[in-house]
Amino acid sequence: MTESNRDYLAEYDSAPEAEKYPLVHKWMKTEPLPFFKQLREERPILVTPECTLVTLFTDVRDVLQMPKVFTVDLYKPKMGVTATDPGYLMAHDDDALHYREKSLMQGMLNRDDVPKVRKFVARCAEGLLDDADGSIEVVNAYCRRVPAHLVRDYFGLDGIGLDELIEWSFWNQYDAFHNQPFDLNSTEKYEHIVKNHDRVTEELVTYIAVLMGRKLLRVRTEFITNILLLPWRLIKALFRRLTGREDDAVGDTIVLRMLRSSFAKKVDFSLIRIGVNAGGLLIGAIETTSQAVVQTIRYFLDRPDLLNDAKHAAADGNPTAFDSMVWEALRFVPISPYMFRRASTDYAIAKGTDRETEIERGTNVLLVTQSAIFDPYAFDDPEEFDPYRNWYHHFNFGFGSHECLGKYIGMVMIPEMVRQVILRHNIRATGPMDYKDGPFPEDYPLAWG
Repeated sequence: MTESNRDYLAEYDSAPEAEKYPLVHKWMKTEPLPFFKQLREERPILVTPECTLVTLFTDVRDVLQMPKVFTVDLYKPKMGVTATDPGYLMAHDDDALHYREKSLMQGMLNRDDVPKVRKFVARCAEGLLDDADGSIEVVNAYCRRVPAHLVRDYFGLDGIGLDELIEWSFWNQYDAFHNQPFDLNSTEKYEHIVKNHDRVTEELVTYIAVLMGRKLLRVRTEFITNILLLPWRLIKALFRRLTGREDDAVGDTIVLRMLRSSFAKKVDFSLIRIGVNAGGLLIGAIETTSQAVVQTIRYFLDRPDLLNDAKHAAADGNPTAFDSMVWEALRFVPISPYMFRRASTDYAIAKGTDRETEIERGTNVLLVTQSAIFDPYAFDDPEEFDPYRNWYHHFNFGFGSHECLGKYIGMVMIPEMVRQVILRHNIRATGPMDYKDGPFPEDYPLAWG
């Protein structure tokens, strides 16, 4: 029995077949930690009429390391994969396209940029909060806008309003990750989400085509200019070397890096593929960051003692301790309690144990990562808040071949955005967080001073 003294499994077993998974779905949203604890202790692999839940750390990690067996096939129709269009790399499982393009994009998102990115985020976040003058609806005026600024100014998707970038990320995320069969959306809601996803996809594709044209023209103009000004540029480079000044890399963005790079034909990274990956940077950056930031802020604000500790850590010149508090908070309030996969073949999970379960081909499997990171196998005293935990047992950025491409950007952007809010004097919520019947936070008013 769990600490809540509620026997979830007894309720589940006694429910009519059609009501079983809706109960599970409700508990994952409203009472995740006690529900998952009972599953880990009594039925760590729960087979429901809609999908199968896997809750133990070792089983979750095992499944996520087998992308050809437990696939992302459910992503494919959401990410533009057709018989003639490979779509985005994230919809591929450990194949040539996925391996090649993820490797190329990891090189473009140079980890040496991380300190610069953190400074950019800090300046942007501080400026938005200063302009708010003591009160803000933090989701739309801050949590979504800071990563949108990063998408525009660092990734290089410029020439468009921030509101459009935010909307494009929102509907792509909503349809791909919160409009699946196990989300239990009504037919009307499902079609509404798909319709908006189709609309913004058309807008995004048109925008990317224009963006590639604009940026390619700039790169080719730069090439000619660089040849003409080569002697002067050599003198400038020598001057910077002698004086110790660093090149501020004005005009350096990820889009321009891709277009300035030369790829052999056999690398198969054409202008079209560059455009697809530029769009992928946008889609993955805004809504996920916003949700992680605002839920962490609320977690601290709801706990005065913890908030006080967070304020002290935030004021320290070394952000390591504060960042660790943010990742620990996200154990309790992750952006999603699970990752989902579809079995491509019959497979026995936890083979040879008393929980061995045969998964049939075509089964949708929920890898309940929020349960896995409360498994005593992964963490001692998992129900205690302890920021000094093993980072490698987290699932904040996924795991295995589908680990987040922008992981190292997110590792500084998310905590820095939280930090800038926590540093405000007498920071407080002036109303509840409102999800407006959706998967993402939509409204959370704050005040300070």
